[in-house]
Amino acid sequence: MTSSSPLFTNATATSTWNSLLSSSFPTAIRFHHLRAEMSLSEASSPLPLPPLPEKRIILGCGGLGQDYLATVASFPKPDEKIRSTSIMVQGGGNAGNALTGAARLGLKPRLISKVANDGPGKGLLAELEADGVDTSYIAVSEEGNTPFTYIIVDNQMKTRTCIYTPGHPGVEPDDLSQSSLLSALDGARIFYSDVRLPEIALVIAKEAARMQVPILVDAERKREGLDDLFNLAHYVVCSEKLPQAWTAAPSIASALLSMLVRLPKLKFVIVTLGENGCIMLERNTSEDPEAEEMDVDSLLESLKQKIDGTKTIPTCISSKPKLRLSADGVGTVCGRLLVGTSEVVPPSELIDTTGAGDAFIGAILYAICADMSPEKMLPFAAKVAAANCRALGARTGFTIEMDVDDAVTLHVLSRPVPDDGKLAHSDFFNSFDDDFDDSDIA
Repeated sequence: MTSSSPLFTNATATSTWNSLLSSSFPTAIRFHHLRAEMSLSEASSPLPLPPLPEKRIILGCGGLGQDYLATVASFPKPDEKIRSTSIMVQGGGNAGNALTGAARLGLKPRLISKVANDGPGKGLLAELEADGVDTSYIAVSEEGNTPFTYIIVDNQMKTRTCIYTPGHPGVEPDDLSQSSLLSALDGARIFYSDVRLPEIALVIAKEAARMQVPILVDAERKREGLDDLFNLAHYVVCSEKLPQAWTAAPSIASALLSMLVRLPKLKFVIVTLGENGCIMLERNTSEDPEAEEMDVDSLLESLKQKIDGTKTIPTCISSKPKLRLSADGVGTVCGRLLVGTSEVVPPSELIDTTGAGDAFIGAILYAICADMSPEKMLPFAAKVAAANCRALGARTGFTIEMDVDDAVTLHVLSRPVPDDGKLAHSDFFNSFDDDFDDSDIA
């Protein structure tokens, strides 16, 4: 899309379009409570969380754009005309989504990205600011267009198809001065990159490393600049195909081991497997020459055998700590292997998987800041991702958090959206389990 397109460069036209959507279709319920602005979504039982960490500032760099979502009864055939069953305009982009989720859980994210000074760009900034994301480090171009994505959500097959249009102009070195970089990293607990803006992300990562700020890399696929960011990373969360594609190892388990062997700074790597959960390999900081040695592929199979297939809530199964994990032709690492299961979302509740991975990342960022153990972190992230699948769009289903008895409790609702799109304050509290009392809120 060029900058001459009237739909994306004319702010008045875009505002009119968004207003039309808002008045013509049911929208997600949004409200303010305590630290977060949350939308209601269907999910399961409350999940206890530790108190909010003292260091809550996080810095992210990466994708940000406008999502135009349309649900259809079934994916169209070529040259076929069909009607949408619902439609939504919402902020998107991996980094934008992940940091929105982190903000709603109580962190204080700062985002480095770029938009144009058009209708979508202005809307994105306003949406992020409303959710508590610091947008002061986002570059705004007076010309060009903001990135955007058309998303078709297929109700029959439960798939989503994305058609992405990059923003123009792209990020340039002058978009982030040295003083702004230092300011953005000041007080940050962690730096996160989705590898969408590799050149500027590498500049930030090098400075973060110098300042001893931990780095998390979200690796969806092999991209330009990924190797350089991996070499600086302390944590990696990646998609199912990435480990073997990056290492050429014969299995996922041996690929994870290879990543820890090749990346000595890496503390853990997590590979997400969608409805099949996730696998995590954690390095032990102290070598134990007397530790038991195990083949990592055999260990993974033994852990999978312990999964209780009757459980619908996320669980975590861990190997013994301080094992010497090995694989033929790869090497050996002292650590442990963990398998996390996903939450079983009934077909009647599964709406849209858009942004589920970003929700998972947002929860991992929170867990790192809160010093959560892997045994708690993996089920927590799985539950947040599952909640996000119960609503249309990448941000609508992010979970609700509240302060209860000096601890954060994650509550998710199962409640139909009223026709008028409104929910009274008393209705909100009454829709929790009977043992929840709104008088306990700090």
